[in-house]
Amino acid sequence: MVATVRDVAIILLAVESLIIGVLLSVLLWQLRNLSRMLEEEVKPLLDSANETVGTVRGTSTFLSETVVSPVVRIISTVTGLRRGLGVLSGIRRRDEETES
Repeated sequence: MVATVRDVAIILLAVESLIIGVLLSVLLWQLRNLSRMLEEEVKPLLDSANETVGTVRGTSTFLSETVVSPVVRIISTVTGLRRGLGVLSGIRRRDEETES
């Protein structure tokens, strides 16, 4: 009786080891496929996204230097001139009078 139980246990462990080996082989195969997919499909997407970010960065820098900075400079100069002329002439704007 004990010998039979022992033999059955050994057979079950052997079958279990075979199943685990097969499943481990399938897992390694899937990991290899995943690695290949990451290289072939995801890497080009990341490269494309990186290129797009570079383009957006260049565009925003260009717009900042050629549009925004000159407009800000002009507006600040005009505002400064208006304020300076207002102070020199003693004329106060309506919104400044309401604040006082």
